[in-house]
Amino acid sequence: MRMEEINAKALVHTGGDRYLLSVAVNKRVDELFKGAKPLLDLDIKKVKPVDIALREISEGLIKITKY
Repeated sequence: MRMEEINAKALVHTGGDRYLLSVAVNKRVDELFKGAKPLLDLDIKKVKPVDIALREISEGLIKITKY
């Protein structure tokens, strides 16, 4: 799947709120850097943490709530 499609799918899970998506991605990337395991079967050494976070959100594996 192309990154544009992943971004669009992830935006659906935030109700189209780009700011909320960026905050959620940032939090998940921080967790991944601190040693959290990816929720998808991806190698963190080969795939960038930002891409992992976006894919997890687009697949609905991470629930995003507003404030």
